[in-house]
Amino acid sequence: MEKFGRGAALGAGFIALLLGPGGTHTVTRGGDGATISGQVKFVGQAPVNPAIDMSEDPDCQAKYQTAPRTELVTVNPNGTLANVLVYVRAGPPADAPYTVPTAPVILNQAGCMFHPHVVAVMVNQPLEIQNSDGLLHNVGGSYLFHGKVNRPFNVSRPGVGTMATRTFSTPEIAIPLDCSVHSWMHAYVSVFAHPFFAVTGTDGTFTLSGLQPGVYIIDTWQEHYGTQEITVTVAAGESKIVNIIYAGG
Repeated sequence: MEKFGRGAALGAGFIALLLGPGGTHTVTRGGDGATISGQVKFVGQAPVNPAIDMSEDPDCQAKYQTAPRTELVTVNPNGTLANVLVYVRAGPPADAPYTVPTAPVILNQAGCMFHPHVVAVMVNQPLEIQNSDGLLHNVGGSYLFHGKVNRPFNVSRPGVGTMATRTFSTPEIAIPLDCSVHSWMHAYVSVFAHPFFAVTGTDGTFTLSGLQPGVYIIDTWQEHYGTQEITVTVAAGESKIVNIIYAGG
Protein backbone atom coordinates (compact mmCIF):
# COMPACT_ATOMS: atom_id res chain seq x y z
CA MET A 1 0.00 0.00 0.00
CA GLU A 2 1.38 3.40 -0.91
CA LYS A 3 2.32 5.47 2.12
CA PHE A 4 2.25 9.18 2.86
CA GLY A 5 2.77 11.15 6.05
CA ARG A 6 4.96 10.98 9.12
CA GLY A 7 3.27 7.90 10.57
CA ALA A 8 3.35 5.73 7.47
CA ALA A 9 6.18 3.53 8.68
CA LEU A 10 4.37 2.57 11.88
CA GLY A 11 1.97 0.06 10.38
CA ALA A 12 -0.67 -0.69 7.79
CA GLY A 13 -4.32 -1.57 7.60
CA PHE A 14 -6.77 -2.36 4.88
CA ILE A 15 -10.00 -0.86 3.61
CA ALA A 16 -13.17 -2.81 3.01
CA LEU A 17 -16.42 -1.52 1.53
CA LEU A 18 -19.89 -2.10 2.82
CA LEU A 19 -23.14 -0.91 1.27
CA GLY A 20 -25.85 -0.33 3.82
CA PRO A 21 -27.54 2.17 6.10
CA GLY A 22 -25.63 4.81 7.96
CA GLY A 23 -25.72 8.44 9.06
CA THR A 24 -24.50 11.14 6.72
CA HIS A 25 -23.24 14.67 7.07
CA THR A 26 -22.76 17.06 4.19
CA VAL A 27 -19.21 18.33 4.09
CA THR A 28 -18.92 19.65 0.54
CA ARG A 29 -21.33 20.35 -2.28
CA GLY A 30 -21.20 20.22 -6.05
CA GLY A 31 -24.77 21.27 -6.86
CA ASP A 32 -27.65 18.99 -7.84
CA GLY A 33 -26.91 15.42 -8.88
CA ALA A 34 -25.94 12.08 -7.43
CA THR A 35 -24.48 11.64 -3.94
CA ILE A 36 -21.91 9.28 -2.48
CA SER A 37 -21.88 9.29 1.32
CA GLY A 38 -21.01 7.10 4.25
CA GLN A 39 -18.71 6.68 7.22
CA VAL A 40 -15.05 5.83 7.62
CA LYS A 41 -15.06 3.14 10.31
CA PHE A 42 -12.26 1.53 12.28
CA VAL A 43 -11.93 -2.02 13.59
CA GLY A 44 -9.13 -3.74 15.46
CA GLN A 45 -6.36 -2.29 17.60
CA ALA A 46 -5.44 1.32 16.92
CA PRO A 47 -1.84 2.41 17.42
CA VAL A 48 -1.19 4.47 20.53
CA ASN A 49 -0.67 8.10 19.55
CA PRO A 50 2.59 9.34 21.06
CA ALA A 51 2.46 11.90 23.86
CA ILE A 52 3.76 15.31 22.82
CA ASP A 53 6.75 16.68 24.73
CA MET A 54 6.16 20.44 24.93
CA SER A 55 8.98 21.09 27.40
CA GLU A 56 10.86 23.18 24.83
CA ASP A 57 8.19 25.89 25.42
CA PRO A 58 6.94 26.12 29.02
CA ASP A 59 4.09 28.42 27.93
CA CYS A 60 2.74 25.66 25.70
CA GLN A 61 3.31 22.98 28.32
CA ALA A 62 1.38 25.06 30.89
CA LYS A 63 -1.77 24.87 28.74
CA TYR A 64 -2.19 21.17 29.63
CA GLN A 65 -2.50 19.22 32.90
CA THR A 66 -1.41 16.07 31.06
CA ALA A 67 0.60 15.91 27.87
CA PRO A 68 -1.59 15.96 24.73
CA ARG A 69 -1.13 13.32 22.08
CA THR A 70 -0.56 13.50 18.37
CA GLU A 71 -3.49 13.00 16.00
CA LEU A 72 -1.82 10.26 13.98
CA VAL A 73 -4.89 7.98 14.23
CA THR A 74 -8.00 9.52 15.80
CA VAL A 75 -10.72 6.97 16.57
CA ASN A 76 -14.03 8.61 17.49
CA PRO A 77 -16.26 7.29 20.32
CA ASN A 78 -18.63 5.83 17.69
CA GLY A 79 -15.85 3.70 16.18
CA THR A 80 -15.20 5.92 13.18
CA LEU A 81 -12.04 7.72 12.09
CA ALA A 82 -11.50 11.47 12.04
CA ASN A 83 -9.06 13.31 9.78
CA VAL A 84 -9.56 11.04 6.76
CA LEU A 85 -9.55 12.78 3.39
CA VAL A 86 -12.13 11.36 0.95
CA TYR A 87 -12.14 12.67 -2.61
CA VAL A 88 -12.94 12.00 -6.24
CA ARG A 89 -9.70 11.33 -8.11
CA ALA A 90 -11.22 10.51 -11.50
CA GLY A 91 -14.66 10.78 -13.03
CA PRO A 92 -15.89 14.39 -13.16
CA PRO A 93 -15.64 16.10 -16.56
CA ALA A 94 -12.29 17.83 -16.88
CA ASP A 95 -13.78 20.91 -18.53
CA ALA A 96 -16.70 21.36 -16.12
CA PRO A 97 -16.86 24.84 -14.55
CA TYR A 98 -16.89 24.90 -10.75
CA THR A 99 -17.49 27.91 -8.55
CA VAL A 100 -14.65 28.49 -6.12
CA PRO A 101 -15.95 29.36 -2.63
CA THR A 102 -15.02 32.81 -1.38
CA ALA A 103 -15.43 31.75 2.27
CA PRO A 104 -12.08 30.69 3.71
CA VAL A 105 -11.23 27.35 5.27
CA ILE A 106 -9.89 28.03 8.77
CA LEU A 107 -6.67 26.50 10.11
CA ASN A 108 -6.26 27.63 13.71
CA GLN A 109 -3.16 27.46 15.91
CA ALA A 110 -4.63 26.94 19.39
CA GLY A 111 -3.17 25.20 22.42
CA CYS A 112 0.09 24.97 20.47
CA MET A 113 -1.60 22.58 18.04
CA PHE A 114 -3.13 22.97 14.57
CA HIS A 115 -6.92 22.64 14.41
CA PRO A 116 -8.17 20.89 12.34
CA HIS A 117 -5.31 18.48 11.75
CA VAL A 118 -6.39 17.88 8.12
CA VAL A 119 -8.06 20.46 5.87
CA ALA A 120 -8.88 20.73 2.17
CA VAL A 121 -9.59 23.62 -0.21
CA MET A 122 -10.29 24.22 -3.87
CA VAL A 123 -7.70 25.87 -6.10
CA ASN A 124 -7.73 29.61 -5.28
CA GLN A 125 -10.01 29.16 -2.26
CA PRO A 126 -8.60 31.06 0.74
CA LEU A 127 -6.93 29.17 3.56
CA GLU A 128 -7.07 31.44 6.60
CA ILE A 129 -4.38 30.67 9.18
CA GLN A 130 -5.28 31.99 12.63
CA ASN A 131 -3.38 32.23 15.90
CA SER A 132 -5.52 31.89 19.04
CA ASP A 133 -2.51 31.55 21.35
CA GLY A 134 -0.71 34.46 22.97
CA LEU A 135 2.50 33.03 21.57
CA LEU A 136 4.66 33.27 18.49
CA HIS A 137 3.77 30.69 15.84
CA ASN A 138 4.50 30.37 12.17
CA VAL A 139 3.21 28.13 9.39
CA GLY A 140 5.35 26.63 6.66
CA GLY A 141 8.15 24.48 7.98
CA SER A 142 8.45 21.13 6.21
CA TYR A 143 6.33 22.42 3.34
CA LEU A 144 9.43 24.29 2.23
CA PHE A 145 11.12 20.93 1.63
CA HIS A 146 8.28 18.48 0.91
CA GLY A 147 5.71 20.50 -1.05
CA LYS A 148 5.90 19.15 -4.58
CA VAL A 149 3.73 21.44 -6.68
CA ASN A 150 2.54 24.66 -5.06
CA ARG A 151 4.73 27.61 -4.19
CA PRO A 152 6.18 27.33 -0.65
CA PHE A 153 5.44 29.89 2.04
CA ASN A 154 6.59 30.53 5.58
CA VAL A 155 4.56 33.06 7.57
CA SER A 156 4.98 34.19 11.18
CA ARG A 157 1.92 34.57 13.42
CA PRO A 158 3.11 36.72 16.36
CA GLY A 159 0.11 36.59 18.73
CA VAL A 160 -3.60 36.34 19.46
CA GLY A 161 -5.85 37.52 16.66
CA THR A 162 -3.18 37.56 13.97
CA MET A 163 -3.97 35.75 10.75
CA ALA A 164 -2.70 35.20 7.24
CA THR A 165 -4.52 34.09 4.11
CA ARG A 166 -2.99 31.91 1.43
CA THR A 167 -4.30 30.34 -1.76
CA PHE A 168 -2.96 27.45 -3.84
CA SER A 169 -2.75 27.41 -7.63
CA THR A 170 -2.49 23.69 -8.34
CA PRO A 171 -4.14 20.48 -7.07
CA GLU A 172 -1.96 18.61 -4.57
CA ILE A 173 -2.64 15.98 -1.91
CA ALA A 174 -1.52 16.13 1.75
CA ILE A 175 0.81 19.12 1.76
CA PRO A 176 2.57 19.02 5.15
CA LEU A 177 2.43 22.24 7.16
CA ASP A 178 4.50 22.78 10.31
CA CYS A 179 5.22 25.44 12.88
CA SER A 180 9.00 25.75 12.98
CA VAL A 181 8.79 27.49 16.37
CA HIS A 182 7.19 24.36 17.88
CA SER A 183 8.53 21.17 16.34
CA TRP A 184 5.52 19.00 17.26
CA MET A 185 2.93 21.12 15.41
CA HIS A 186 1.86 19.46 12.15
CA ALA A 187 -1.11 19.71 9.80
CA TYR A 188 -2.01 18.80 6.22
CA VAL A 189 -3.82 20.71 3.49
CA SER A 190 -5.01 19.20 0.19
CA VAL A 191 -5.98 21.19 -2.90
CA PHE A 192 -8.55 20.25 -5.55
CA ALA A 193 -9.73 21.58 -8.90
CA HIS A 194 -13.29 20.42 -8.10
CA PRO A 195 -15.58 20.46 -5.03
CA PHE A 196 -15.93 16.68 -4.61
CA PHE A 197 -13.94 16.14 -1.42
CA ALA A 198 -14.49 15.86 2.32
CA VAL A 199 -12.54 15.43 5.54
CA THR A 200 -14.12 13.29 8.24
CA GLY A 201 -14.72 14.84 11.65
CA THR A 202 -15.97 13.68 15.03
CA ASP A 203 -18.73 11.51 13.51
CA GLY A 204 -16.54 9.95 10.80
CA THR A 205 -18.97 10.80 8.00
CA PHE A 206 -18.46 12.17 4.50
CA THR A 207 -20.68 13.29 1.63
CA LEU A 208 -19.72 13.94 -1.99
CA SER A 209 -22.73 15.51 -3.69
CA GLY A 210 -23.63 17.06 -7.04
CA LEU A 211 -22.06 14.24 -9.05
CA GLN A 212 -23.04 13.59 -12.64
CA PRO A 213 -23.99 9.98 -13.45
CA GLY A 214 -21.00 7.80 -14.18
CA VAL A 215 -18.10 5.84 -12.75
CA TYR A 216 -15.91 7.51 -10.14
CA ILE A 217 -12.60 6.58 -8.59
CA ILE A 218 -12.74 7.61 -4.95
CA ASP A 219 -9.49 7.88 -3.02
CA THR A 220 -9.03 8.04 0.71
CA TRP A 221 -5.94 9.36 2.50
CA GLN A 222 -5.10 8.87 6.17
CA GLU A 223 -1.85 10.06 7.70
CA HIS A 224 -0.89 6.69 9.21
CA TYR A 225 -2.48 4.21 6.80
CA GLY A 226 -1.77 6.00 3.51
CA THR A 227 -3.98 5.90 0.41
CA GLN A 228 -6.53 3.51 -1.03
CA GLU A 229 -8.90 3.72 -3.98
CA ILE A 230 -12.38 2.39 -4.67
CA THR A 231 -14.64 2.56 -7.72
CA VAL A 232 -18.25 3.69 -7.34
CA THR A 233 -20.91 3.94 -10.06
CA VAL A 234 -23.87 6.27 -9.63
CA ALA A 235 -26.95 6.86 -11.76
CA ALA A 236 -28.59 10.25 -12.24
CA GLY A 237 -29.89 11.53 -8.92
CA GLU A 238 -28.85 8.38 -7.06
CA SER A 239 -27.74 8.45 -3.43
CA LYS A 240 -25.26 5.69 -2.68
CA ILE A 241 -23.90 4.79 0.75
CA VAL A 242 -20.34 3.47 0.88
CA ASN A 243 -19.00 2.68 4.33
CA ILE A 244 -15.23 2.45 4.40
CA ILE A 245 -13.46 0.30 7.00
CA TYR A 246 -9.88 0.66 8.17
CA ALA A 247 -8.45 -2.22 10.16
CA GLY A 248 -5.70 -1.87 12.73
CA GLY A 249 -3.24 -4.55 13.58
